[in-house]
Amino acid sequence: MYILGINSAYHESSACLIKDGGLIAAVEEERFNRVKHGKPARIDNPQELPACAIEYCLAAAGISFAEVEHIGFAFDPQLRLRNIGREAGAPDDNWGGKAGELKFHGLLETIPDLLKLKLGMSNHTRFHWLPHHLCHASSTYFASPFAEAAILTMDGIGEFATTQAAIGVGKQIEVLWEIDYPNSLGFLWEKLSRFLGFETYDASKVMGLAAYGNPHGYMEAFHHLVQLTPTGFTVDGPLLQFRIFDNFDGIEPILGPPRQASSPLGQRHKDIAAGLQRTTEQVILHLARRLKHGVDTDNLCLAGGVALNCRANQILQENGPFTNVFVQPAANDAGTAVGAAYWIWHQEFNHPKADGMTSAYLGPSYAAAELEDAIKASGLKYHHSRDVIGETAQLLADGSIVGWFQGRMELGPRALGNRSLLADPRDPKMPDKINQKVKHRESFRPFGPSITEEEAPRWFQLPGNDCVPSPADFMLSTYTVRPEQVRRIPAVVHCDQTSRIQIVRKHTNPAYHALLDTFGSLTGVPLLLNTSFNDSEPIVCSPTDALNTFCNTQIDCLVLGDFVLKRNQ
Repeated sequence: MYILGINSAYHESSACLIKDGGLIAAVEEERFNRVKHGKPARIDNPQELPACAIEYCLAAAGISFAEVEHIGFAFDPQLRLRNIGREAGAPDDNWGGKAGELKFHGLLETIPDLLKLKLGMSNHTRFHWLPHHLCHASSTYFASPFAEAAILTMDGIGEFATTQAAIGVGKQIEVLWEIDYPNSLGFLWEKLSRFLGFETYDASKVMGLAAYGNPHGYMEAFHHLVQLTPTGFTVDGPLLQFRIFDNFDGIEPILGPPRQASSPLGQRHKDIAAGLQRTTEQVILHLARRLKHGVDTDNLCLAGGVALNCRANQILQENGPFTNVFVQPAANDAGTAVGAAYWIWHQEFNHPKADGMTSAYLGPSYAAAELEDAIKASGLKYHHSRDVIGETAQLLADGSIVGWFQGRMELGPRALGNRSLLADPRDPKMPDKINQKVKHRESFRPFGPSITEEEAPRWFQLPGNDCVPSPADFMLSTYTVRPEQVRRIPAVVHCDQTSRIQIVRKHTNPAYHALLDTFGSLTGVPLLLNTSFNDSEPIVCSPTDALNTFCNTQIDCLVLGDFVLKRNQ
């Protein structure tokens, strides 16, 4: 049985295909159309389907659309009707307004017909509307290594809920409680990101900035905006005005004037970011403790965009009530396509829980001949390496920035050693070099390291649990660097002495594991700086994408499979 999961209601448009409960492919539309997040989240485009992602999933299985028996869409339009007419001051023709929400609802309902007309969905295929947060919950629980677990999902908004608590036991998920809009951590981060002069989707920048601030001077202000309650938390919707994106009239009296994007960052901005981060950690700990009181399990699964907050995940692992924590690698809306497919397999057909996701390598791969054809078409000089691991390790030890393109592309926002930019973590100037040559991003944003599972305990303070895979497998948590190692890897230690690490296991990525081992043998430091292979664009997907980014930046070397290209040649 083939089941296709689709997400396109807001952003991170994606598709996932499972066969008899096993993941065949899962991929985001942005990797193909080269538009960040696949598309912007607008009231007038939920029906813009991830056509390229769907096509790839079908090709990966070698089937036609007619062979797909069930399709799950990670949104329920009928539940969204609760949002109509509930928000005072919302523009009538946009989010929260009656006309806008009815338009959104109407366009969503055209999706089954569009799948038939444009993509060839069979009349025999069953189409399922599935609640957004249930798809988040399904994406993390059924992907986890646990036979039972508590589940917490947190984002901006689904249909109307922003937060959901559930329990997974075997093949069943039971929803325990929800928190509704406007009480939203996700929208709080979007609003404050814009207040601090960044874009709506720049939460990761604010998270990095927070480490440079002191939260204490703004905690009282944030207590006006966010309050813990016995049932969860509330936010002051009238003050925050989530639906009027650049209206800060309600929060200026307590946070001061908003920063213009062109203005320099001051200590006040860093302190506000720190206050936001600290408040988020407090809310998540509070939610986890409330959830733990109602369940008899030591395992917790997280999903939703808020679960991408790496620092909060560290605090939850160190101070939270659960022993083991798993985070869906595509915790944002991209993962709901995975959840939709899993939900149908387990809930509609009562199949036992599968083994879950052992890795995030679920996207396209390319044969050696395809790689070489792309290089030849570019006209660039290259050579075929007889020892690509040894040669690349030496290039990195010599100070080169290397574009590393291997195997299947990763699902989710993190490059995990198959579409990565790699560099020597020993060089304190390496972050500036990467920013100048390739990434062109803010200097306060940290870079993280990859390390083998065998070496990780010697370099980082890891929680004492046996959750495999863990948040560290997917670069979704920070960990404190052991004090004796800090000076040896200055390029990947943030100002708070933490690193957002990736633990690399030999059985999931043997080539990358071997590269780390070889670099360690050469240098005595078995880590590599690892950041996504891109420059203000989605992570590269195809060899042509990689070659274009190589040509348009100052990456020193590009390794495509066993083929090596050097800028100085």
